[in-house]
Amino acid sequence: MLDTIKIMGAGFLNAFMPINLLMMIAGTAMGIMIGCLPGLSAAMGVALMLPMTFTMKAETGLIVLGAIYCGAIFGGSISAILIHTPGTPASAATAIEGYQMTLKGQPGKALFTACYSSFWGGLLSCISLYFFAPLLAQLTLKFQSAEYFWLSIFGLTIIAGVSSKSIIKGLMSGALGLLLSTIGLDPVSGLPRFMFGNVYFAEGINTTCALIGLFSMSQVFILAEKKIKARAQATKVTDKMSLSREERKMIRPTIIRSWIIGNLIGILPGAGASIACFLGYNTSRQFSKHKEMFGKGSIEGVAGSEAANNAVTGGSLIPTLTLGIPGESVTAVLMGGLIIQGLAPGPSLFNAENARMTYTFFAGFVLVQFFMLGIGLLGCRGFAQISRLSDAILIPCVTVLCFVGSYAIHKNIMDIVVMLSFGILGYLMRKFDLNTAAVVLALILGPIGEKGLRNALRISRGSPSILFSSVVCWVLIALCIVGILSPIFMNKLEKKAEEEATGVDPDDKKPVDLDIDND
Repeated sequence: MLDTIKIMGAGFLNAFMPINLLMMIAGTAMGIMIGCLPGLSAAMGVALMLPMTFTMKAETGLIVLGAIYCGAIFGGSISAILIHTPGTPASAATAIEGYQMTLKGQPGKALFTACYSSFWGGLLSCISLYFFAPLLAQLTLKFQSAEYFWLSIFGLTIIAGVSSKSIIKGLMSGALGLLLSTIGLDPVSGLPRFMFGNVYFAEGINTTCALIGLFSMSQVFILAEKKIKARAQATKVTDKMSLSREERKMIRPTIIRSWIIGNLIGILPGAGASIACFLGYNTSRQFSKHKEMFGKGSIEGVAGSEAANNAVTGGSLIPTLTLGIPGESVTAVLMGGLIIQGLAPGPSLFNAENARMTYTFFAGFVLVQFFMLGIGLLGCRGFAQISRLSDAILIPCVTVLCFVGSYAIHKNIMDIVVMLSFGILGYLMRKFDLNTAAVVLALILGPIGEKGLRNALRISRGSPSILFSSVVCWVLIALCIVGILSPIFMNKLEKKAEEEATGVDPDDKKPVDLDIDND
């Protein structure tokens, strides 16, 4: 226990190094800007910046990616409040009450509430990250080859099912990713597979290029096919950005409830911030003593949504770092960053060799919340104008970043070819409502599952009984079944929460009037 406390303290000391503090500020500001822009997402921002972290220390690179993640989730609330267009799906519920406050001449109060609630939601989520992640990592020490096989299957069923409106389409996406993961040298025998005589594919498909293509280049194609139009002008913030002592006291219970909701949703692999924001909003309305204010500009509604979606950030890192199962698409990209740095999610992150790096990242994640609060409060007026940036400027800028980032990895033209190929694949998948996050996860988990299965069968001399030989195996099998069936429950829960939040009759098939990108 004493050793753990010392490592935590050392982590904070490392996080306070000037380079780490500078990267926190830059990453948070960049994340907020990405979040402000409707059509971009946190996953896209993290994927774009991933190649920039290769030359950094592992902890510094992870801090940058974590800062972009947190900043983007909060940044979506700025455009949601000022122009009724959520920058990210995680701020869809914020637009309901936030824009009503803007119409009442209270945009400053709405922005302060969003920033204040986001800060507390994110900060409180760090508590579970600190205390639950090491415990869960210790559990994975009992995993053998068979357990790793079932763990990879569980991860695939979760992300492939929950993140898609159709179970079949979700599983199809995962199967496509598994097929692509077989390209390269066989992990057991070393024989070439599906390389077509090109030695570039000896180590398999470059995960970073695939991430950039699927999340960023595909979005460029989506934006380019639409007619470029001027965005709505953000309302000027003329009122004071603050809350009275009574108002802060009023939203305190709401923030605590939304923190618990968001944390649990984040820990549950595959759910995500878009569900948490509506659940947080609905819960705030159910427990409010001022229900008559909802729909007319309630600070409790804004606080409930923003505290919940930011609480997801810390919670979603727990299964990502300990089990290698991303909570959502953003953490799938973050896990790619870990692997690129030569780190494997699981108990090895908490051993004597890597614990210092891990707890430096945790400490940086805590400090990012304070920078998000400060930058958010000081820069909201400026960030609001970013939401007006035209696609005519956005498209070429993102395209250049995609090409430069891909080429910078190995300075190889083939990396650009792979990125463009996955960009086209991602575009087609989004057109057919398939799940791009499932493909990324399958690329990462596929080799782990294959190696676990083949090693287990080799140990048992071909007997499949080894796959059912332990309690952990049966628990993971049960979780796989839950993972396949959970989309039915989660889709109904999200639909019900959205209908209750927006006041749309369940039988009314008209779409909700919120301009968001559902990727």
